[in-house]
Amino acid sequence: MAQPVPAPYSATLHTRFEQMFPVLSEEEVGRLQRFGTLCRFGRGDVLFDAGKPSPGMYLIISGHASVTQRDGMHHVTPIVEQGPGQFIAEVGQLSGQYALVDVVADDDLTAVLIPQDRLRALIVEEAVLGERITRALILRRVSLMESGGGGVVLIGHGGSAAVVRLQGFLARNVQPHRLLDPSGDEEAAALVARLAVGAADLPLAVCPSGTILRNPTDKQLAREIGMVASARAEERFDVVIVGAGPSGLATAVYGASEGLSVAVVDRRGYGGQAGASARIENYFGFPTGISGQALSGRAYVQAQKFGTRMLMPVCVERLVPERVDGLLQIELDDGSRLRAKAVVVASGADYRRPAIPDLASFEGRGVWYWASPLEAKMCTRAEVVLVGGGNSAGQAAVFLAGFAAKVHMVIRGAGLKQTMSSYLISRIAAAPNIVLMPRTEVTALVGDAGGQLAEVECTNRETGATQAIATRNLFLFVGADPATRWLANGGVLLDAAGFVVTGGPAGRHLLESSIPGVFAVGDVRSGSVKRVGAAIGEGAQVVAALHAFLAAEPAPVPDAALPAQAA
Repeated sequence: MAQPVPAPYSATLHTRFEQMFPVLSEEEVGRLQRFGTLCRFGRGDVLFDAGKPSPGMYLIISGHASVTQRDGMHHVTPIVEQGPGQFIAEVGQLSGQYALVDVVADDDLTAVLIPQDRLRALIVEEAVLGERITRALILRRVSLMESGGGGVVLIGHGGSAAVVRLQGFLARNVQPHRLLDPSGDEEAAALVARLAVGAADLPLAVCPSGTILRNPTDKQLAREIGMVASARAEERFDVVIVGAGPSGLATAVYGASEGLSVAVVDRRGYGGQAGASARIENYFGFPTGISGQALSGRAYVQAQKFGTRMLMPVCVERLVPERVDGLLQIELDDGSRLRAKAVVVASGADYRRPAIPDLASFEGRGVWYWASPLEAKMCTRAEVVLVGGGNSAGQAAVFLAGFAAKVHMVIRGAGLKQTMSSYLISRIAAAPNIVLMPRTEVTALVGDAGGQLAEVECTNRETGATQAIATRNLFLFVGADPATRWLANGGVLLDAAGFVVTGGPAGRHLLESSIPGVFAVGDVRSGSVKRVGAAIGEGAQVVAALHAFLAAEPAPVPDAALPAQAA
């Protein structure tokens, strides 16, 4: 039976230990053995090596193993000791990600190795056991995130643009990490001195494998820690989905569960803009609300459970409109191509940048387009400015009000009634530290000597009166523009604002674009309802259209269907 190791750093490990490390009965173990192969290990043999590819899930038949966390700074933290009837894995094993823990046999050990494809089959075929196992795998990742004792160690100055970028990327993709500031941590300072690191090299990313990256891009870091999977050149999919927001994930869940071979690509990670929402309170079935990250995280695991290939962070360069051997092609930024019978455009929208002088120079230095717990923590007991009057702005304002001393909410209109749900309006009105500034816009930003935001100037549009607000944080929620640049030369008809026109040629499916076999769902679609529920509904709806399309021979692209800009 698993033995917990005292670990005050993880609340989940203490409060939900029995769910995290259940002991299966002999009958249950017997049912699961058919999914794997028997392996034997001696004392000291390594089953998992942090920072290296993991073979799958081990089901212990006899013997014991110790599970520990290790980061690139050689810090080791015991987690648990596991024994007969228990399984060794966490949710990353569903997609073949690198191990986040070390697992070593304490004595002679016999276990059944269940590789990732068979693990997914187990979860689907053994519904009741699969539910228990999936819950345990998810809770184990949650515990690893809470502890921050393993995974990547970032070394840099807290609040710097590059540090916040990497912290946000890792948090969004549920990758354990922690930050050491060399200005206050001796160990971090010693490493910076030993490597003769300059300011341009910070932050360092010290990976569990021991590799040290200097100020890496998100993609460089993702590759080093094993996040990025790749498709083989000869692979063919029924459908490639571009975008892993609610609509893309819903398409993946419903499509893969109905037997389609599905790949999802996204340039950042799963969740889209909805993933950054602190709490969605009007989504059906969640009366107390749910965070965008929790909702999208569940869908992400669910899609993998049914066999969806997740390829992220991966940037799509363009859609190749001509079919080759009956297949559409998606060209990626590394020059490789994904091939599929159909494509679903679910790339959503990019945050809109208002016309504020010098705005770009303050992005990541006090200007934010989302409000996650990371940004909220930086606002503790401070004044912040938030611009926007839609639901996303309202959710962010209420969330930040729980941390900030005051939230100045800047809107261009006279009020919120026309643009925001009534429950949010009521909550904003009830919050004593949210100050509404109607008929106002931000007209200037002022920085300090280090280039960080220090002051926001707001101007009343009717009176011309200006007000300077001393703040380190400005949040912008002023809408978004469609992420369709990758479709510019792909033959897909776009409306005047750049959204994908659907309805299809010759009266085909209402979610089909001007190119047969190319569909659009969610915020990227012209005329869509910009709500999470609607996006998920379209993701489910498009699967029926995919089945109908795949059951028939793809029609040739008529010249008349091509927009003028693509000619």
